Amino acid sequence: MEQPRCKFWLPKKKRFCAVLPFKDSPFCGNHMVRSDGQWIPCPIDQSHSVLTENLESHVKRCPFMKQARTLSLQPYYCKGINAGKEEVEEGEDDVSSEMKRHAVYRMSIAEFYKLIEKVQHVHASICDDIRESYKMPEACNMWINREIDSKMPFQEKHVVQQASILGNLEDSGLLKSFHGKKKDQRERTEQDDSQHVSAVVEFGAGRGYLTQMLADCYGIRKVFLVERKSYKLKADRSLRQKESLSLERLRIDIEDLNLKAVESLHGVYYLAIGKHLCGPATDLTLRCCVPERVSKIAPECGGEKPYLEGFAIATCCHHLCQWKHYINKEFMLGLGISKEEFHAITWFTSWAVDGDHGAEVSDSGLHLQLSEKDEEYATDAAAGVEGVVRSMQAVERAALGFMCKQIIDKGRMAWGSRNGLEARLVKYVAPTISPENHLLMAKRII
Repeated sequence: MEQPRCKFWLPKKKRFCAVLPFKDSPFCGNHMVRSDGQWIPCPIDQSHSVLTENLESHVKRCPFMKQARTLSLQPYYCKGINAGKEEVEEGEDDVSSEMKRHAVYRMSIAEFYKLIEKVQHVHASICDDIRESYKMPEACNMWINREIDSKMPFQEKHVVQQASILGNLEDSGLLKSFHGKKKDQRERTEQDDSQHVSAVVEFGAGRGYLTQMLADCYGIRKVFLVERKSYKLKADRSLRQKESLSLERLRIDIEDLNLKAVESLHGVYYLAIGKHLCGPATDLTLRCCVPERVSKIAPECGGEKPYLEGFAIATCCHHLCQWKHYINKEFMLGLGISKEEFHAITWFTSWAVDGDHGAEVSDSGLHLQLSEKDEEYATDAAAGVEGVVRSMQAVERAALGFMCKQIIDKGRMAWGSRNGLEARLVKYVAPTISPENHLLMAKRII
């Protein structure tokens, strides 16, 4: 007899959910109607929530408890070491997208337009040097031509992005290509590089496909994958088959990672990479990679520092950015952008990627020209800021969103320059490949 299945209809798949239903319910645990009680994030792992009245009993049996205890015993675990907590008021909470939106809608129309004018002025003054840097290195031909393990998933847009990230690193002199070299030449090159970059740390590694391409095409011998979530580790299995490669996966939130305490990185020259580090994860990563800051903030979290040679981080999801984590608050304040205005512009960034208009906006050079309809709303106080926003054309909103993204990333670039790195911000793929196409690059100044 066939077992009953969940009765929840999945419109995109045009079928019912295939999971077994919960006891005495037609639905599975994921699709049961929730209680009207107050649900709060689990304090152990915020990927799930729990009823307030069940919190005490849930914490004792939460399946993530064992993992949390194991992590807390690791020498490289140091709670909140990269959070930027020394720069904010104690107890400051995250500001959700909904809270940001409500704050914008509470502005007067005059305040809203004044903020837009400020964004336009700041963008024009600091973002005129962001260049295209689309790279397709020969070293990555085996991936581009699909000469790889057939079990590895292949999506052209992701391969193009990964190849361009590595190509920009090669172009900056941070990676050396072995393409076209004979085996003995390659071995000599590897020996010559023994005192240079010998490891790569991928932050927000996910399934590890960027590192997979790096190992396949550039012969790096030691890699570290930093990721807080659990994924199917297809790339890990492939990487572990390489006899000359040392692989270590660190399942930890970047916010809590003391890189100095990772024993196998002691005294090692390394590169930091990341493809689409969402929102504040970029800021956490930058703090993680500068050990001088770590020793000042949390001297109890010791260790022998590794040596950062440079990094390449593809930023994204700027709408998730938080003032309390942002790496360069002084930069924003120097531009006249307050904490409240920062949260407003992070909300604006979501407009850059909320539709299929990336190429159109980029080709227009990010010029925001408000329409006559918008001008009418500016004199209609009853419509409010929400009315003005709704009246703006999609391309206008997108242009503003891209401006805000670039301003946020420029602050990160300026922070790198201030900390002894040669930093730059480039567009590493065409917007038709991904509208999230900005790459933050830096290398150590010798």
